[in-house]
Amino acid sequence: MTDSAPTQPSATSNGSAAGLPAEPPSERTLGQLVADASHDLSSILRSEVALAKAEIKADVTAAATGAGMFAGAAVLAFLALILLLISAAFGLVAAGLDPWLAFLIVAAVLLLITLVLVFVGRAKVRQVGPPERTIRTSRETVQALKGAPPPVQ
Repeated sequence: MTDSAPTQPSATSNGSAAGLPAEPPSERTLGQLVADASHDLSSILRSEVALAKAEIKADVTAAATGAGMFAGAAVLAFLALILLLISAAFGLVAAGLDPWLAFLIVAAVLLLITLVLVFVGRAKVRQVGPPERTIRTSRETVQALKGAPPPVQ
């Protein structure tokens, strides 16, 4: 029995392995250059979209935090209304100052907390803006594709 070992592809006279193109990598065809440019442009656009998604996600998180604070303010306002109503009832029943005045003070404190939450929530919602980094890098990419120098910041 003869032992037949697989043969390795032999190198051609220009040093490339059999079955591979013999042209040097510096001499690329127009089709290859267009394909590479298309691939590079697709990569740039995918990167810009990924950056936009990341920025928008951060803005949505800030908006959700602001909306949560508005919800907290609404709950505290509802509790304050209940306490104010109970205070009024105790005021009529007791005609004294102790129980209803305590409930009235608690309700006033809750209303102050409600106002603070409303202002903080409004500030959080106002922080949401356009995806500035994406806009800036997109402009830089367009300028680079046009061959112009990037804008000075």
